[in-house]
Amino acid sequence: MSDLVVRGGDGPVRLAVDPSTRDGWTWTGLQIIDLDGGPYSLTLDAQEALVIPLVADATVTVAGESHHLTRTSVFDHVADTLYVPTAETITLEGRGRVALATATTTTTYLVAFLPAADVPVATRGAGNMTRLVRNYAMPGSFSGCAKLLVCEVITPGGNWSSYPAHKHDEHTASERELEEIYYYEIADSPTGTPGFGYHQTTSTDPQRPIDVLTEVRTGDAVLVPHGWHGPVVAAPGHDMYYLNVMAGPSPDRDWLISDHPDQAWVRGLWPELPVDPRLLTSDGEPRR
Repeated sequence: MSDLVVRGGDGPVRLAVDPSTRDGWTWTGLQIIDLDGGPYSLTLDAQEALVIPLVADATVTVAGESHHLTRTSVFDHVADTLYVPTAETITLEGRGRVALATATTTTTYLVAFLPAADVPVATRGAGNMTRLVRNYAMPGSFSGCAKLLVCEVITPGGNWSSYPAHKHDEHTASERELEEIYYYEIADSPTGTPGFGYHQTTSTDPQRPIDVLTEVRTGDAVLVPHGWHGPVVAAPGHDMYYLNVMAGPSPDRDWLISDHPDQAWVRGLWPELPVDPRLLTSDGEPRR
């Protein structure tokens, strides 16, 4: 299943997942772009996009309007982002690393600037299963798009995330069929050595076998076409960031999942455990 693990490379496009050219991949896409000051342009073809600064100071120009997006680290805070509809040309200028999360669609919406202040942020889980979720384009947040579902997750070093493992690979009353991309960045150690974590995906259906257990480092992505995905584990001492990009055939953009039946019981532990204080402000609120 190594074709489902995409390792990051060198710029200007250090990672690319294109549903129009990748066999067996239909709905989601991702580009990680390194800017060195000069312009980088691309035109969306039957895809909509969310432009997300990872570590960047960049200007994004679409339809004759320019927007400034900046962030010093994915671990620092939620970011301003820009939604771009299908058929538009995106021009990026500046320096740093920018993500373009895409979904396949021919339905056109309006360009939209999404300020960080409007992004819902919440902790999920408790104890060493606590993580912080930033819902950029999820149910209950931005809805001015056709297919795209996007969130960021911060998992402190030593914690478990995407746990219990879950799936969304069929359309039922309680579930939606969604492809998913996990893109990872892992904090270095205090001495500068690179961080790492682990990602697992396993089969839900013997007719569609899948078995991924892989080490992930900054710049890596794991593709989840179907199956139970999780747990994801951050090595102690190395905070983990991942960007989730999801889309599927359903028109309703609902995020409905099923927990792995062997792991669903862990949710019952959370009410009795404290939320990891590393993800809280001094007032006890989720960090933004």
